[in-house]
Amino acid sequence: MKLNKIAHIGIAVQSVDIALRTYRDVLGMDYQGTVELTTRGLRIAFLNVGDTLIELLEPLTPTSEISNFLQKRGEGVHHVCFEVDDIVEALSLTEQGGVKLIQREPSLGAEGLPVAFLHPKSCHGVLVEFLEKSGGPTHVQLQADLSGSTP
Repeated sequence: MKLNKIAHIGIAVQSVDIALRTYRDVLGMDYQGTVELTTRGLRIAFLNVGDTLIELLEPLTPTSEISNFLQKRGEGVHHVCFEVDDIVEALSLTEQGGVKLIQREPSLGAEGLPVAFLHPKSCHGVLVEFLEKSGGPTHVQLQADLSGSTP
């Protein structure tokens, strides 16, 4: 398995609008837009820094995954996401290496690409996410499943 690059860094915030004043307006990050993932209870703002995306993660509900994080730890880095060529292979090799997985099966993330998380207790306190690059085998299959065609 090869990690291609840091795909993004997720930062838990109380308010995307307030955080944008720092990251976009003061630090000058290139703001790409905001999406709401109501099924996950998240509002996410995307900012580019070179080849790396920064995700500002705001909870939409008191039960969202970010709400719990904010209550326990406050605002700050929530996760680091690494791009891989084949997420199924990466998960298998990672699990064989003794790392506990949060997800054995990838799901579609905020960018429309397959993602899966590794348990922070297995990664020295860091929540690690894998993201399969666009055009990877799982991405192609998920797109085909969504469109009802064969890859």
